[in-house]
Amino acid sequence: MSVCLLLGVVALALPGADFTLRWTHSVEKTDWVEQWHIEGPHLHLVGAAVKGSGAGMDPAPDARLDSGWWVWNPDVRLDQITLAASGATGAGWTLCSQAQCHDIGATPGAALTLRPCKD
Repeated sequence: MSVCLLLGVVALALPGADFTLRWTHSVEKTDWVEQWHIEGPHLHLVGAAVKGSGAGMDPAPDARLDSGWWVWNPDVRLDQITLAASGATGAGWTLCSQAQCHDIGATPGAALTLRPCKD
């Protein structure tokens, strides 16, 4: 099953409905990973992990420490995700679905919006 995710104005075909976003926090310089699932017109955040805590990146109250990562399972549904491309981290985001990964927002510029494609 292939799923379509709009990245700004570009359609990205994903091999399945699950994908991860990974990035480095611009202030704390620590890794952050989120697991997302595409459900029709919505994006469902099903997992999050952060390698530390600090400025604006506190783990959820129910987070558990696992191999140096704070890990928790949020239950958030959104129509879209907006990613600011500040250039402050030296990189953008890595979006992975199964074995396919794409680097996005690596250079400073306009914000990127992720949302499911319309049927």
